[in-house]
Order: sequence, then structure tokens, then C-alpha cells
Amino acid sequence: MPPRALEPAGVALVDKPAGPSSFAVVSQIRRVTGARTGHAGTLDPFATGLLLLLSGRATTIASCLVGLDKRYTTEVDLTGRTSTGDPEGEVVEPREPPAEVELERRLAALRGEIELPIPAASAVKIGGERAYRLARRGVEVEMPTRRSTVYALDVISYTGEVVTLDLRVSSGTYVRAIAEALGGHCRTLRRTEVGPFTVEPK
Repeated sequence: MPPRALEPAGVALVDKPAGPSSFAVVSQIRRVTGARTGHAGTLDPFATGLLLLLSGRATTIASCLVGLDKRYTTEVDLTGRTSTGDPEGEVVEPREPPAEVELERRLAALRGEIELPIPAASAVKIGGERAYRLARRGVEVEMPTRRSTVYALDVISYTGEVVTLDLRVSSGTYVRAIAEALGGHCRTLRRTEVGPFTVEPK
């Protein structure tokens, strides 16, 4: 790799909009700078918020940043589950939204250490192939579970159909899996913090 690809070096805090993939954002920065570029944690295309980009020599510290705790806000539509766990999928299981008491019971079960199935529309490899590619072809597979920690799971508001949540979770937590465990799907998802880094000015 030519020396120029190691400069400029640094960590950039990007507020990703809904639409582009994390890889698309990385590719855009790479084209502009000409430097080796990567990120420290994927955001789904529909999601917004903090994406840590590493450029040039800074890509060597990616392993130090990937495992940081994260904070999100999400709107969970409790009227049904979708095929992807987000608004891009088809509704596959309509639900009756829970009363507030029942919602709090479900939330309580999701605080602390949890183990939930990884969403089918994820980048995890199943038999050497990305799970989301299998899902797009309609191939049903038993998804593995992942253990993670939910440090905080607080209700910002509840309309009776859509609950807005503020979450602080360990690295590797799928917010879509939490939404599915609640009986719904993520309508919006925004990452607000990664370790000490925040998308909002302090």
C-alpha cells in the first residue's frame, strides 16, 4: 500500500443520515482523502447518528473502539413485527400493542444481561454467507443468539402503539432484537454515543 494511503490520519465523528450504508459513507471519505478508511461499528441504512470513521494510520486502533458501549434512541412500533425488524421489511406478525403495565414488564425482562436471537437481516455469516442475503432469498435459518448487557432501557414516551426508548448497551447489542422481544419493530434508530464520543455537541 502506498505511503500516501496512511495520511491523513485521524478519527472523524460523522452524523450519518438515513439511507446510505456505513460502507457507502466510508467509501465517500476514502474517495475524498485517498487514505485507508474504516469504521468502528456499523449502522443499518435506515439508522442515523454517530459513526466513528478512522482514516490512515488511525485504522490500527479500530479494535480499541469497536468494543465500546453505545447509546441509542429508538421508536419501536408495537403494532407488529416485520421481516427485518425495521421499517424496510414487511409486516409478518401483526400484534395488539400492550398496556403500559405489560410494556414495563417486558422492558424489565430486557434490562441487565440478556441473550437474544440475532436478527435474520444482519451481516452475521451463516454457513459462510451473510444472513441478510439468505433472508432476501427467503431462506429460513435458525439464527444464533448473542449475549449482551443492557445498562439502561428507559421510556421517553408511549403513544399506545409506539414507544420511544433511550438505551445504553454493550457493544454487539442488536436494538432490532430488543424491539422484536418487545413484540414490535424499530421504526427509527439513532446512535447518540459510542464510549466517550457523542453525536450531540456538549
